[in-house]
Amino acid sequence: MKRRDSLKALTFSSLGLASINPQMALAEQREQASAVETGNEEIEIPAGRTKEEAIRDAKLMKETYLTKEELATITVLSDIIIPADDVSGSASSAGVPDFIAFIVKDMPQHQVPLRGGLKWLDIESNKRFKKNFVNLSHDQRINIVDDIAYPRNAKPQFSQGVAFFTLMRNLTASGFYTSKIGIDDIGYVGNTPNIWTGPPAEVLEQYKEYLP
Repeated sequence: MKRRDSLKALTFSSLGLASINPQMALAEQREQASAVETGNEEIEIPAGRTKEEAIRDAKLMKETYLTKEELATITVLSDIIIPADDVSGSASSAGVPDFIAFIVKDMPQHQVPLRGGLKWLDIESNKRFKKNFVNLSHDQRINIVDDIAYPRNAKPQFSQGVAFFTLMRNLTASGFYTSKIGIDDIGYVGNTPNIWTGPPAEVLEQYKEYLP
């Protein structure tokens, strides 16, 4: 199974089939944040959300948790997890870093594991190559990722890195495969009408002796 196929299975087993575009949702939340900031109470309530939830989302958009340096590392790592290929763009081109930046505010339980994991990654990078992860070459980055990307094969001393990478992989896959780029990548078209044209020709041929 190819890596993208594995990530698709991981995402849909945990989320169900994607039906929203988080990047569009984030754009809407930024507009809501602007409305809240200016004191405009006539904010638009997205489908399936209460006014209180919409206001909460807008307030979260105004907050900042991840630093620019942390977001830079997340961008690099997410593109290692889902790089661009001849079918679609990379995780960062799908808006995954922004998605993760919002998720850690919306789901605070991810904050400490994510920040701690990013710190671990830079410490490990400096141990091996005397540089932070974002400043490494591609081969140097993969040298570290290979030690934490496969839990069954990982050495005990990399347990923190394994836990962090697993979290990053889950968040990256969730963000990517619920984005427009990711949805296009899997060919999902949603609920669309189809046109019945009758049984396929090969089926008719197979059972022609029974047909009038």
